[in-house]
Amino acid sequence: SKNEGRSSMVFLRKGPKLPAWEDALLSGKEPKSLLKRGLRYVSLSLIMKGMTSTPDFLWGLPEVQKLNLSRNQLVVIPPSLGKLDRLVVLNLGGNCLKCLPKEIGLLRNLKVLFVNMNCLTEVPAELSLCRKLEVLSLSHNSISQLPFSFTDLTSLRKLNLSNNCFVQIPLCVFALRSLDFLHLGSNKLENIAESVQYLANLQIFIIENNNIRTLPRSLCFITTLELLNVDYNAIQTLPDDLYLLRRLPRIAWNPMDKGLHIAHNPLSRPLPEVIEGGLDVLFNYLREKK
Repeated sequence: SKNEGRSSMVFLRKGPKLPAWEDALLSGKEPKSLLKRGLRYVSLSLIMKGMTSTPDFLWGLPEVQKLNLSRNQLVVIPPSLGKLDRLVVLNLGGNCLKCLPKEIGLLRNLKVLFVNMNCLTEVPAELSLCRKLEVLSLSHNSISQLPFSFTDLTSLRKLNLSNNCFVQIPLCVFALRSLDFLHLGSNKLENIAESVQYLANLQIFIIENNNIRTLPRSLCFITTLELLNVDYNAIQTLPDDLYLLRRLPRIAWNPMDKGLHIAHNPLSRPLPEVIEGGLDVLFNYLREKK
């Protein structure tokens, strides 16, 4: 009835007054009504809402486990983030963040973190306290180094550091023995340290579009590799032991294909002609050359 409608509107107005944009976000609803309760996770999605700051009501929802704040215009994430300590998945991609709060280290249940496409120049050492972290994307930022404490992220399986400012692979990365995916494409790398051999579970290694001149012999001992992408570098020769990478199925041209991606390098002759014959021909050549 009309009277009931009026009384409910009056009831809503009695609550704490929210900023106009937060009020619009809620459309007169309780913040908890935005939560979606799936079979495994309680999730909240605020994608593409035009937000320049995080809504205060967010920090009163400690039950949220998956939070998506991607593709807004967020400039800062407040320390209150630490209150959401049940978070398993956090997506902050596609914002304008220059830093992350150190309180991110309080998210001890966090398994997946996307902070790609922001304006980060560094990452807080406290992130290494998120020991359950399995997937981390820091791509498309301006990061040039990582805290050495990242060696503690022993559960990390997938790490994307592409499109940043790394001149060398951070030392802490070589301690991440569970990694099966490592993307360092479009940085400023000039070499790959021999220590790369410690990444014994690596299946996908992408280092395209850098300034790498040679591949280390130790790379050939990562026999789990199924995709090795070194396109668009300055490589002239290949290590003789490359034939040990028997899980590479072919010379690959499509970026999504498994195999050896070696295009757009100034390879010395006869390598270009040998490669045209396919991976088996290349491996036989290297084996005989040795």
